[in-house]
Amino acid sequence: MSLIKNILYFQTVLGILANMCLLFFYTFIILVHRFKPIDLISCQLTFIHIMMFLTGGDLWLSEVLDSLNFENDFKCKTTFYISRVMRGLSICITCLQSVFQAVTISPRTSLLAKFKHKLKKYMIYAFLLIWSFNLSFGSNRIFFVGAFTNTSETNQMKVTKYCSLPHMKYIIRALILTVTVFRDVFLVGVMLTTSAYMVIILFRHQRQCKHLHSISHMRVSPEKRATQTILLLVVFFVVMYWVDFIISFTSVQLWMYDPVILTVQKFMMSAYPTITPLVQISSDNRIINMLKNLWSMCHPIS
Repeated sequence: MSLIKNILYFQTVLGILANMCLLFFYTFIILVHRFKPIDLISCQLTFIHIMMFLTGGDLWLSEVLDSLNFENDFKCKTTFYISRVMRGLSICITCLQSVFQAVTISPRTSLLAKFKHKLKKYMIYAFLLIWSFNLSFGSNRIFFVGAFTNTSETNQMKVTKYCSLPHMKYIIRALILTVTVFRDVFLVGVMLTTSAYMVIILFRHQRQCKHLHSISHMRVSPEKRATQTILLLVVFFVVMYWVDFIISFTSVQLWMYDPVILTVQKFMMSAYPTITPLVQISSDNRIINMLKNLWSMCHPIS
């Protein structure tokens, strides 16, 4: 168990550092250079991942609240609410990222092509809708969760260090579960659909290029590289998200949430926010060039 916790701590530190670097890069690009609409989505997703790390475990935000001597009930409601909202925002923004990339690379003859020049305008509306829905939908958790009191009580289920869920009525539990499942299934379906669409476009583009150039001399365009990266991240996200969902669903149905399950679930929830910045940093030439420039400035050739 201690080994798993050490791995989880390492994963958390690595994830926060990688996402902080990525957040600094996107903020710099947005404020100083010309940026793409997809950069706004990536910047926001990076911020959400940082918040997921800060609220997803028994450290960071919990330790801050400890130092301020807040009551356990306040700690519980604050950390649980923010973590649930960030979890919902993660799947929504990831879906939005997949959709916008599909629109970006769509051919001029496609129906999606007419939306290209309005991406920034639609993006603002999408952000407002996504944040409003998740902030309001997550507010119900404030009323149902409370401070964990006694491990011997059977009418509560411990979900974090300070937090427990009381034994809710079947109708309320079924309603919350139905809305959550419907949201997740719909968004995952959209992600898989747009991913399949992007795969088809890339395949057609590859076939067209074969007639013009030799494969060995073909250069991968930034749009194609970005699309391949998003496809990889979407597939990984879907796998990790549904593993986490199955663990949560099983635990709630069996009314059992032991420390091992909690630790495994935290690891699954943190896997995507940890891998995402590492993949994006290694695949974005703009970030690589910026890192090279910083390295050359810090280590000038004598």
